[in-house]
Amino acid sequence: MARRAGVSHQTVSRVINGPPSLRAATRDRVLAAMDELSFRPNRAARALVTSRSTTIGVLVSKGFEYGPAASLQAIDSAAREAGYGVDVAHLDDVDTSSIRSALDRLLAHGVDGIIILAPQTRTLGEIEHLSITLPFVTVHSARADDDHRLSVDQSGGAALATRHLLRLGHRRIVHVAGPDGWFETAARIRGYRGEMESWGLEPEPLLSGNWTAASGYEAGHLILRDPGITAVFSSNDQMALGLLHAFREQGLRVPEDLSVVGFDDVPESPHYWPPLTTVRQNFPELGRRCVARLLALIGESGPAVDRDAGEAAGAARIPGSGTAGVADAAGPAADVAPELVPRESTAPPRRVHSRPDAASGAAPAETPPLR
Repeated sequence: MARRAGVSHQTVSRVINGPPSLRAATRDRVLAAMDELSFRPNRAARALVTSRSTTIGVLVSKGFEYGPAASLQAIDSAAREAGYGVDVAHLDDVDTSSIRSALDRLLAHGVDGIIILAPQTRTLGEIEHLSITLPFVTVHSARADDDHRLSVDQSGGAALATRHLLRLGHRRIVHVAGPDGWFETAARIRGYRGEMESWGLEPEPLLSGNWTAASGYEAGHLILRDPGITAVFSSNDQMALGLLHAFREQGLRVPEDLSVVGFDDVPESPHYWPPLTTVRQNFPELGRRCVARLLALIGESGPAVDRDAGEAAGAARIPGSGTAGVADAAGPAADVAPELVPRESTAPPRRVHSRPDAASGAAPAETPPLR
């Protein structure tokens, strides 16, 4: 291969190990020769020479929610772009024994560093009590000043969604929150409440779902008991789907009678009826930043990151959002900016919708949290 590329064996080794000082033209010539010869580096052999496995471990809480799954996919893509493999360990539970067992599995495989993808507060609380000797990065953290933390600006995204509805003219906006114990749930509640209060408005009592469309459907029927509500901000798109179902079932039109905003921008959200206004999380950029920061801690160069993604968050700072500015790959944590995606499920309020039991003259019933 060195003969095919017209370089020395040492240069080929340098290309495989990826030092940043190598000239781009030389690197491209070696990579072209590798493609022609169908050469693939032997990770085991490289590990013997460099004492590194070129493998990133990812510790993941079990679950099928879109956000964690999309984050894992983004991390895997960014790692492959940087020439690293990914070894995933799923947590069977969130107790210390299960976490220690999962970490031990990754350490036994010789990973060079670990990304902790555990959006539940209890999981990261347990991890903080363990001593992790390898470089690591967490997606979410209980502390804003945690130098290992990276995440999408959840609070800022919730404020964007709420602000969108307020600017359309809505003043009675209900938030259907996620389940207790999730970082996203708490952050999105903060963003909703902070934006309502910044407009001099009292936030509505919260409803709580469990990320599923079924819980959104149940919340939708509770919302219909209060005829003054004109808009709903759902903490994820799946629950928003259940809301749309409940409203349509009761003869209400979206957005003519009620506006709905979701969060995540799942692939199906443009195909809801009506297409869902939502907050898009930049998962590819989150994955690149996680991998770039971890490799910087390891002492390797990582994938390129989009500085504008962080700068946008700083420029669009929202009161109470906790948005951080851009940071170096191994520096203080910087949230990735979310983006509002307006679609047909939101519009200015046209009228107060009728309650199904309006003829009875009964006062609106209380709307207790869903569990």
